[in-house]
Amino acid sequence: MRLPSFTLIELLVVIATIALLIAVLFPSLQSSRLQAKAVLCSSNVKQLTFGLLFYETQNQTLPYGFDNTPNDPPPSGYAGFVQYDRTGWWWFNFIEGFYKNSSSKRTVMRCPSKHLNNRRLKNNILCGNYGVNRSICKSFDDILPYREEFVGMPLSTNKITRLSETLLIVDSGYAIISWLHATNEPPVTLDNIIIEDTAYIPGLEINKERRLWPGQEEDAIYGRHPNKTVNVGFADGHVRREKADDLFIEKTSNDYKNKSPLWVPE
Repeated sequence: MRLPSFTLIELLVVIATIALLIAVLFPSLQSSRLQAKAVLCSSNVKQLTFGLLFYETQNQTLPYGFDNTPNDPPPSGYAGFVQYDRTGWWWFNFIEGFYKNSSSKRTVMRCPSKHLNNRRLKNNILCGNYGVNRSICKSFDDILPYREEFVGMPLSTNKITRLSETLLIVDSGYAIISWLHATNEPPVTLDNIIIEDTAYIPGLEINKERRLWPGQEEDAIYGRHPNKTVNVGFADGHVRREKADDLFIEKTSNDYKNKSPLWVPE
């Protein structure tokens, strides 16, 4: 007795149908995956924003973006690579429980959507994750004179008039970022010799003309999240998804449009 079986034509039809279904469903699955990563990133930014503001309630000021005055290293050890990163305490070192020196992808300090094609940069917690606004979380000092406006005591929220409109933390190419990186006509020339100067907002249109480090281009130019959006934590504590280009600062005849209160508190 002959057992029932597929003919060659029937088998080809089944294979073609499966291939068609995969072709139809794959873009949808890919889109869902990107959206899920964007939501996870938003959760990370929310937790980091809360951590920054909780630090303020305990210390009456937000943390330094960078401080090299403590004699001892942070509990988790120095972040970054001494070949090109400054050695000291970064803002996340001041927030207890948020950072440990680990290559784990499952941490609020690491953006799940970053696209760095340089292995050393990808493993560097200072690169391609989240950056605080240097106009708020100022540094204790700096190695370059044109960054003097970002040196001094960090601000407290009671010194920021329009909290809900002022950026505190954002998807970023480096752990500290400023308005200089969001305009195509900064008052000084930004080079790629010092990695801090290659900070960027992922997906910002002007990044196509920026001088970046090898491996940063895809993340900077094409962005991380759908429609070239970024997750932003504001000084009042709320988090919102924004178009990268909405953070752009346009040079006008005698000033900069969108600089305040978004980047520089009023």
